[in-house]
Order: sequence, then C-alpha cells, then structure tokens
Amino acid sequence: MKPFVKRRKNDRADAEAIAEAAMRPTMRFVAVKSAATRGHAVAFRTHQCLVR
Repeated sequence: MKPFVKRRKNDRADAEAIAEAAMRPTMRFVAVKSAATRGHAVAFRTHQCLVR
C-alpha cells in the first residue's frame, strides 16, 4: 500500500503535496546533500552500471 499517490504532476499538485507534508506532525525531514556527495553517488551508480 502506498501512503500518498497523486497523478498529474504539475506545480499545483506539487504545492498541494508540499503543504500537506508540512502539516503532518510525524513528517521526517532530511538534510540537503552537498554537490560533492551527489557527485560521489553519481560516480558510484555509473560504476555499478558498468560492472553489470
């Protein structure tokens, strides 16, 4: 079972989902990843694809 699924990806739907998520008391927020961290993740995924 998926907890929250909406169709039609657009700005209005995104804004509605963000507002609903912000109102949920149990919502967990995560830190923004740095450019270096994202770069390492891309390199790792690329390597994994090449290994397969």
